[in-house]
Amino acid sequence: MSDAETTTTRAPDAPHPLRWTALGLLGLAQLMLILDITVVAIALPDMGDELGLGRATLTWVVSGYALTFGSLMLLGGRAADLFGPKRIVLAGLAMFTGASLAAGLATGAPLLLTARSAQGAGAAMLSPAALSVVVRLFDGEERNRALGIWSALGGGGAALGVLLGGLITAGPGWAWVFFVNVPVGLIILLALARILPSLPRAGTGSLDIAGAVLVAAATGALIYSLIRAGDHGWLDLLTVALAASAAALYASFAVRQRRAAAPLMDLRLLGRRPVVAGTFVIAVTTALMVGAFFLGSFYLQNRQGHGALMTGVLFLPVALLTMAAAAAAGRVIGRLGARLLAVMSLAVAAAGFLVPVLGSGTAAMVTGVSVAAAGLGALFVVASATALAGVAPHEAGVTSGIVSTFHEFGAAAGAAAVSSAAAASIAARTGAQTAAGFENAFLVAAGLAAVSGVIARWLIPAEHE
Repeated sequence: MSDAETTTTRAPDAPHPLRWTALGLLGLAQLMLILDITVVAIALPDMGDELGLGRATLTWVVSGYALTFGSLMLLGGRAADLFGPKRIVLAGLAMFTGASLAAGLATGAPLLLTARSAQGAGAAMLSPAALSVVVRLFDGEERNRALGIWSALGGGGAALGVLLGGLITAGPGWAWVFFVNVPVGLIILLALARILPSLPRAGTGSLDIAGAVLVAAATGALIYSLIRAGDHGWLDLLTVALAASAAALYASFAVRQRRAAAPLMDLRLLGRRPVVAGTFVIAVTTALMVGAFFLGSFYLQNRQGHGALMTGVLFLPVALLTMAAAAAAGRVIGRLGARLLAVMSLAVAAAGFLVPVLGSGTAAMVTGVSVAAAGLGALFVVASATALAGVAPHEAGVTSGIVSTFHEFGAAAGAAAVSSAAAASIAARTGAQTAAGFENAFLVAAGLAAVSGVIARWLIPAEHE
């Protein structure tokens, strides 16, 4: 059936007959994007051993994907408005699928890192455009149900990713964490090309390519400085210069957004305390969560000697507790308030990350990270509720885009920070690794959670403010 047929054989105001099928396909595509952080984290040790990749390169395998995903997401949303969401959904899915094939075929760092960046770029096109399709295909109570399903993919993806990562890496091998995207992506691509209607464009103007380049360069410099610090120290001249360059590039981005005819980001939103608080919480939460998966994968496999499959199984309680805590937070945030819930959750996360520092072994690590996950799961709810509190309906989409962007930036920074803190232990790659590097990294995570709790207590507005 052609696009014309799908849009003209029904009344103009009638809901699309295949909207739930479209939601299922778009949701499956979105799930692939979410899986590609946790599923890859479990495969990193095997990937490093087979390809001879060092700690810094393995960190970029995670951070490079999150960096391009976050940096280009607002551009992808803008492109969906200008060119129609169906075109951008299909283009993004095709790019992600092709890049997945290239990543699986990689025999060294250059192709692997290039493919991961291309995956991130495809994800940045697909994710906001797919959400735009969902919002426009559904209305009223059906839209709420559809968005609820869409939101649930985050926690479900984390839980499924750790188990799939272990199964795939222990079975056909690490390359298949990428190859599995290819047949799934092609099937979804062909199905969506057939059933998605060509929705009208929702905007005019141009794409702010320069703004996207500036924010990507700024974040890339910041991540590079965090990774480099693990080998050369935090006061190394180039490390400091990279951090300073990142600050200058972010300032240039801010100037660009004020002058651009069609800016990527409405900086006036970042002048509102609730939005700033929400983006701060989501960045810290994602940094701690992705950092825990990254660090734990190396700790369990390289230090404790567990296989990839057992590592995935051991991580399953972490992912499930994250989901359970998020669900519980949604029920109690109205009674406790976002500020108190944030402080309590960050205190729980800090306490959890201290367990592997005070104890040792698999049980201590899994127990500690599981406790921390209970706090982090609640923080995802706090972040969204805080950032979106009080925004006008026409600003909700832009604000959600900002929160999603900082979600990915947090993931990139978190992997880089814990990688540098545990640099010596990760680089050793043997069962005889010293525990000091891992303990340092968990201590850094605990400290970040504790300090963030103090900041959240000050930054998140009280209910009456």
